[in-house]
Amino acid sequence: MTDIALHPNAQNIADILTVKGLAGSRVRMLPERAASAAEAARLVGCEVGAIANSLVFDADGEAVLVLASGAHRVDAAKAAKALEVAALRRATPDFVREATGQVIGGVSPVGHPAPLRTLIDEDLTQFERIWAAAGHPNAVFSTTYAELLDITGATPAVVA
Repeated sequence: MTDIALHPNAQNIADILTVKGLAGSRVRMLPERAASAAEAARLVGCEVGAIANSLVFDADGEAVLVLASGAHRVDAAKAAKALEVAALRRATPDFVREATGQVIGGVSPVGHPAPLRTLIDEDLTQFERIWAAAGHPNAVFSTTYAELLDITGATPAVVA
């Protein structure tokens, strides 16, 4: 990770974290794009399960966010039940960008044009530090489960 200048999206996330009282959760730029949770874990030096993937789904036209441990895949039926929606579909890249203002691979848990209903994977509770994307495919920040729960207003759920 480097201390190079932040992309404007990543700077926006850094500013949001500061306003929310998480100034210690400094946004960092990775030297390369992490194409998977395993790659992100390698680049930040953590277990793959400590990566909080921000996954946007389409719930009949409503964008919903699932913050899932990188150690497993989201069970869409379980997540839909927790959100009390009929079904979840994988969102298209355009749908994700419209809902979040960010691109797939860099979607942050915060900083969207409007709040998204959000689930947070209960499996993330086992990690002291969690790493999440910061609005750009090369930007990340570290936080805790409690902080992530607080800043997103997420509902805890079993999603795998």
